[in-house]
Amino acid sequence: MGTRAKRRTQKLFLGAFVICIMGFYSYTAPTLLATHSVSLAPCAPNSDTWNGSRRTLQEHRSCTPKVNLMFMKTHKTASSTLMNILLRFGEKHQLKFALPDGRNDFFYPSSFFRTQVKSYQPGMCYNIVCNHMRFNAPEVEKLLPADAFFFTILRDPAELFESSFHYYKGYIPQTWRIPGENQFKEFLRNPNQYFNPTGINAFYLKNLQFFDFGFENNLKSDDPRVRQGIEYIEKRFQLVLISDYFEESLILLKDALRWQMDDLMFFKLNARSVSSVSPMSPELRTQARQWNGADWQLYQHFNNTFWARVEAYGKRRMEEHVKELRRRNAEMEAICIDGGRAVEAKDITDTHMKPWQPLGKASILGYNLRTDIDQHYQELCRKMLTPEIQYLTNLGVSLWVTRLWGWFKDSVVQFGLS
Repeated sequence: MGTRAKRRTQKLFLGAFVICIMGFYSYTAPTLLATHSVSLAPCAPNSDTWNGSRRTLQEHRSCTPKVNLMFMKTHKTASSTLMNILLRFGEKHQLKFALPDGRNDFFYPSSFFRTQVKSYQPGMCYNIVCNHMRFNAPEVEKLLPADAFFFTILRDPAELFESSFHYYKGYIPQTWRIPGENQFKEFLRNPNQYFNPTGINAFYLKNLQFFDFGFENNLKSDDPRVRQGIEYIEKRFQLVLISDYFEESLILLKDALRWQMDDLMFFKLNARSVSSVSPMSPELRTQARQWNGADWQLYQHFNNTFWARVEAYGKRRMEEHVKELRRRNAEMEAICIDGGRAVEAKDITDTHMKPWQPLGKASILGYNLRTDIDQHYQELCRKMLTPEIQYLTNLGVSLWVTRLWGWFKDSVVQFGLS
C-alpha cells in the first residue's frame, strides 16, 4: 500500500472514530438522564434578603439589585461575554451558582434536568443559572426562588448561522461532504441537498436559537407552533436582549436588574478572527434568514419589543449611557490588555488565558494581560479576560468530560488530520 493510500485509510479510520465519539457524546445523554429523573422538592422562595439583612418591600424594590437570575445562554450570540459579567457579579456578591458537572454545559443538546446540577440535593435553591442548556422551564423554575428574573439574548439568524456553521462544522459530519472552498455559500445555494435533519448534531444547521429554547428546529416559518413558541418565550422571559445591539442591551439589563454601571464592563470573549468570517452579500443574508425561518420569526418579534423598550427608556438617555459604558470599557482596555486588542491563540503567552478552539482551524481570539497592572485592578482584569472554561474551573467545576474531548481534539484529531 502506497503512502498516500495509507494516509487516506488512516484519515477514514480516524473520521469514523470521531463520528462514533460524537455520536456517543450526543446520544447517550438523553438515555442516561431519563434514568436519572426523580421527584424532587421545589425550591422555596427567598427573595426578601440581601447580604443577610431584612429590608422593607419598598426599599427592596427601589434600590436593591436583583440577584436571582436565569440567563438562557443561547449559542453564538455574545452569550459568553454576558456570562462573564454574570459570573463576576455573582462572585462579587457571594451568590450561589447552579453549575454543571463534568462539562461546561448541562448535557446539551438533551433537555435540562435539575439532577444535572453539580452537587444537587432535593430542595436546594440557587441565585444564578447561566450555562448552556436546552431550556426546560419546569425543571429550571424549581432551582430558583419565585421572583427569579428570566432573560436571554438573540442574534440576527443570518449572522448567527454564518458563525455557527463555521464554528461547529467540524462536529457535523454531514457538512464534511460539501464541495468547494466556500462551503457556507454552497450549502445555502441548495440546503436540502446537504441537510439531513436526523444527522449527528444537525440542530446546529437550522434554527439553532429555536432549538435552544426546547422547540422543534425543523418547523417551517408559517407553522403555527412557531408563533406558539414565540408567545411562550414572551410569557416566560422578562427581557430578551439583542446581541446586534449589545451595549444597548446591557443598559436595558442594568435598568431591569437595578445594577451599577461598573457591573456591566466587559471585553468581547469567544470572538472569531476576521479571517475566519465569511462575508455575506444581501442575497446570501436573505437565503440564511429564509433557511432559518423560525429563528427569523423569533428574532423579528423580539427585535421589535427590544426597540419598544429602548423607546420607553428614552433614546437620548440610552445614547448617553452607552457612551458612558464605552468610556469605561476603553479605560479598562488601557489598564488590562497588553497591546490594547485581542490576538490569535498562538500569540497568547499565558496558557491559562487561551480560549477553547473549535475542531479544525484555530480561530477564536484571546488576550494578553499587561504585566504592569496596578494592584487595585489585577483581579478584575484577570476575571474580565478569563475564558469560560477556565472561569468555571476556578469556580470549582470539574470539567473532565470537556477536557477529555479537548485532549482528544487537540492531540489526536488535529494531529491525525494535519
